[in-house]
Amino acid sequence: MDKPWLKNYPADVAHEIDVNAYGSLTQLLDESFAKHADNPFSVCMERWMSYRELDQLSTALGAWLQAQGLAPGARVAIMLPNIPQFAVTMAAVLRAGYTCVNVNPLYTPRELEHQLKDSGATAIVILENFARTLEEVVDRTQVQHVVLASMGDLLGAVFGAVVNFMVRHVKKMVPAFTLSPSTRLKITHFNAALADGRGRQLQRTASTLDSVAFLQYTGGTTGLSKGAILTHRNIVAAVLQAEAWFKPALARVGDPHKVNCIAALPLYHIFALTLCLMGIRLGSHMTLIPNPRDFGKFIATLKKRPFHLLPAVNTLFNALLLQPDFKTIDFSQLCVSQAGGMAASEGTAQRWLEATGCPMVEGWGMSETCAIGTNNPVLAKTFSGTIGLPLPSIDLAIKDDDGTDLPLGAAGEICIKGPNVTVGYYNQPEETARSFTADGYLRTGDIGMMDERGYTRIVDRKKDMILVSGFNVFPNELENVISLCPGVVECAAIGVPDEKQGEAIKVFVVKRDPALTEADVMLFCKQQLTGYKLPKSIEFRKELPKSNVGKILRRELRSPTT
Repeated sequence: MDKPWLKNYPADVAHEIDVNAYGSLTQLLDESFAKHADNPFSVCMERWMSYRELDQLSTALGAWLQAQGLAPGARVAIMLPNIPQFAVTMAAVLRAGYTCVNVNPLYTPRELEHQLKDSGATAIVILENFARTLEEVVDRTQVQHVVLASMGDLLGAVFGAVVNFMVRHVKKMVPAFTLSPSTRLKITHFNAALADGRGRQLQRTASTLDSVAFLQYTGGTTGLSKGAILTHRNIVAAVLQAEAWFKPALARVGDPHKVNCIAALPLYHIFALTLCLMGIRLGSHMTLIPNPRDFGKFIATLKKRPFHLLPAVNTLFNALLLQPDFKTIDFSQLCVSQAGGMAASEGTAQRWLEATGCPMVEGWGMSETCAIGTNNPVLAKTFSGTIGLPLPSIDLAIKDDDGTDLPLGAAGEICIKGPNVTVGYYNQPEETARSFTADGYLRTGDIGMMDERGYTRIVDRKKDMILVSGFNVFPNELENVISLCPGVVECAAIGVPDEKQGEAIKVFVVKRDPALTEADVMLFCKQQLTGYKLPKSIEFRKELPKSNVGKILRRELRSPTT
């Protein structure tokens, strides 16, 4: 296959990466922790953690996990925001030979129950702020070990105690819960697990590049999220691909240990997770932003020290621009403003460039590809309006419905192949088979066209997926939930353009009960769906457009003339 994009690669970016440079992701972590031991890894609320401390803490927690008798390859759920415990837990799970299952901390009980049951997780590390959600469902899952973390656990004895007091008693951010040990369920506090693990030996595991590192959950066509299997090979490849692509910009800093990446995007999201692991490989450090919606504290943090890499979705870039104190930030050291997770708008990109002097660089990827796919050159001076070029060792093809390659300039489904691409979906062989072409390309569901330079532009979406602020929302899930609302006969959900979120959710409802109101439906949704899945508008109709076989026609609902 001709690869026109290679002719337009930056001069110092290799065409291929060597994924076999490591025997596993665990080996990459071990090497980086030893190599960068004396350097800072992260800072959160002005409390620093070094690579040596990350090494020691993850070793202790990994040894504790092994002592609980978890089976090799066991799935361990991680339900944490951007606090130091996240990286410690992730590294511990991987080094102990287990599989990480990243969980959105804002999930409702229904969403959490599905993910825990589907993954078969037998342990979970969770911030106490979300323990009430777990309490409601834990008895219906296979979870046997709960590690309860508190916000201040790794922030020092005195400061950590102050933080915990403020979170629990002043801001009242920890809803009351009664999780208690039983013959089946063991409850351990995070710091207690660390203390116990320090007296144990972490047993080296036989993880290989083919071992499963993460189950990364994404939307499902059946209305239920499905776990994309990401192997050690997938993650190592993605880290090396990201490093190769970003190096030309970060070289401007000189010493990679000085590179400061702003971690405002949630680390449970594949976009932020891959960049975190790239940082570990480079030995750079992260500034953790536990709550990026608190823009006052966010901007105050940005003003404390130079930062060089700022990954964000379009909505976050836009929200920052709207803050009165934004113009007081020093952007002189910013090397890359990486946009991803959703389409970047030209208007936001233009305002960002004017305000910061650093152009937004748009990329594209999926959970199934470890967030790696295409990217614009990081030294670009202007916003291209495309998703850029395929990264090293990636093949991109534009195909028709039969899987046949289309010529340059023709619109078709974007299909991707590479060492970073998932091997399939957990316990879903039929879904896996449907998702790949006969020649091994993953069907992405995005419709795009590639020009003669190898740059690709997304023009439409084949699937009905709605993209809200970088998060996938599948209409089937919404419709399944809302159909259970008392007074609803049937419903349909679509995405509509939204200046702030990229897309917003609109739901059409046919009433059974004439007294049913928008407020009734919204209240039901709030009880069943996490925030980004909530509809922005609800419209009642007497009937919904359907095909001859009775299938609701969402495309007609999207039409302005409907």
